[in-house]
Amino acid sequence: MKVPPEGLPLAAEFPAAHREQWQQLVEGVLRKSGAQPEDGAAAERALTTGLQDGLRARPLYTAEDTAAEPGYPGFPPFVRGGRPQGSSVSGWDVRQRHADPDPRRANEAVLADLENGGSSLWLELGGDGLPVAALPQALTGVYLDLAGVVLDAGAEFAEAAEQLFKLYQEREVSPGAAAGNLGADPLGLAARTGDAGRTDTLLTDATALAARCADGYPGLRALTVDALPYHEAGASPAQELGCSLATGVAYLRALTGAGLSVDAALGQLEFRYAADADQFLTIAKFRAARRLWARVAEVSGAAPEASAQRQHAVTSAVMMTARDPWVNMLRTTVACMAAGVGGADAVSVQPFDSALGLPDAFARRIARNTQSVLLEESHLARVVDPAGGSWYVERLTDELAHAAWAWFQEIERAGGQAAALASGLVGERIAATWAERSARLAKRREPVTGVSEFPNLDEQPLVREPGPAGPGGGLPRVRRAEAYEALRDRSDAVLEATGARPRLFLASIGTAAAHTARTTFAANLFQAGGIATTAVESTDPVAFAEAFAASGARVACLCSSDQLYGEHAGAVTAALKAAGARRVLLAGRPGEQREAYEAAGVDEFVFAGGDAVATLTGLLDEITGASLDESGVA
Repeated sequence: MKVPPEGLPLAAEFPAAHREQWQQLVEGVLRKSGAQPEDGAAAERALTTGLQDGLRARPLYTAEDTAAEPGYPGFPPFVRGGRPQGSSVSGWDVRQRHADPDPRRANEAVLADLENGGSSLWLELGGDGLPVAALPQALTGVYLDLAGVVLDAGAEFAEAAEQLFKLYQEREVSPGAAAGNLGADPLGLAARTGDAGRTDTLLTDATALAARCADGYPGLRALTVDALPYHEAGASPAQELGCSLATGVAYLRALTGAGLSVDAALGQLEFRYAADADQFLTIAKFRAARRLWARVAEVSGAAPEASAQRQHAVTSAVMMTARDPWVNMLRTTVACMAAGVGGADAVSVQPFDSALGLPDAFARRIARNTQSVLLEESHLARVVDPAGGSWYVERLTDELAHAAWAWFQEIERAGGQAAALASGLVGERIAATWAERSARLAKRREPVTGVSEFPNLDEQPLVREPGPAGPGGGLPRVRRAEAYEALRDRSDAVLEATGARPRLFLASIGTAAAHTARTTFAANLFQAGGIATTAVESTDPVAFAEAFAASGARVACLCSSDQLYGEHAGAVTAALKAAGARRVLLAGRPGEQREAYEAAGVDEFVFAGGDAVATLTGLLDEITGASLDESGVA
């Protein structure tokens, strides 16, 4: 092997590659596939993927795609991490959430977490959750000088904080050893409930707690800037970041107005963000969040060492599914990895069954072990800012930061976060974003594995005890899978009432080579709505008619190649309708043959990119309507 001269890179003997050369190669490939790009630059644009917030992921990034200087880990603007050593010394804080309203069971779960990999606790209190007065029982046996405690008590945060302070005194915990967060978040509560009437009073209570923590509990923070209400309402990453910035600025003004220095006020805030299975966007979000907050701290006159944002990552509830919940293990693993790589200080992994109610012990164990494997076996935390230097990540971080800053400025021009919530600006903008995403989900442009793609109609549903509903009345809570799961619920109701699921007949015309692609597509589509399918292969209209009559279905779909459609679609459609089919669909885009197919009796066309939710809803209406007509049971 020839060793290159000292000081020369390994690629020194190879000719330099240029972006234009790559574009020309891409242009050639696209032309062979039938596309006709104008030039190499157009070919590159054709492979660009659109993201939320107007961002775009290009197919190639090079050193030419520069971004703002990210600095060094532990130094402003903190893009590369809030601490010079990152999580390399002790890993990130493994913080598991507990919402069981039963104090005894909550205590058992708390101890199990701390004994098996957890390092801090996140307790949901008040309302229909764990009673605030039961906090001492839930923390029985917990070494409060070793495990941080994060409270989430809504409007009862002051009462919950007093309970925790009392426990510190009773158990003789040194104020310097206490760690965690008291969870005051008046604006987040207003976003959840839609009630801003108590915000000023609650903010006064929160500032008093902050002053108490700043004076005597250096490891304890008083306020949480929780961005989950916005994420869980369907906000984009930039909207989530912008709302958190506006909330953080409002709290910073309140704290400094109450007498705290800027540095002390910054030390009383912890930011909570969602991490989802879009790993690169999640990594960029946490990096951008630190950069944005560092800018806020800078213009506020803070010392550099006080400007790093403290971050708590929570795997997204929006991405969780109630159907085929086992796939959630994969989603939360990717999300946890992305949060860790993005530099989050603490990470909470939602158990895979969290969309169904209170998680069981097995689900909590899997959630804990997800973090343990990533930390102890994959050594994910041993590298400081592993995404640093990636042209894609650095550029995405920069573009996301600019989009979030623009939204933050709009909120500030509207009077700040409280005013923007009260006026409906935040809710309306997030609703519009979710409507756009819902359209992509309905068209399966954004697939949900196990629900909109590869559904399993024979899965045995998991049943869990309902968990606390949490505060409501404000911003909604949405999930990606909800439209498809509502259709599956309708199918389950039909199964329970009649003993059989809604059924659709697939007329697979020709040989397997001709129809398999569209038969598979159609079966996957219909089963996503809870509609079972029966497929029969033939070219004989009579055979199709007889099989349809025997299937018990009332709706049919033709599946084959465009060529065989031209030869057989008319006759097969006529035979199916004569056999009692109330509706006949055709799998594939009709193109110029639409009128001919419709004249032959085809009622609807299903194809990739069509509105699957609308189609499935109409089919269930048709099928269950037929059941009602014939048996009196819908």
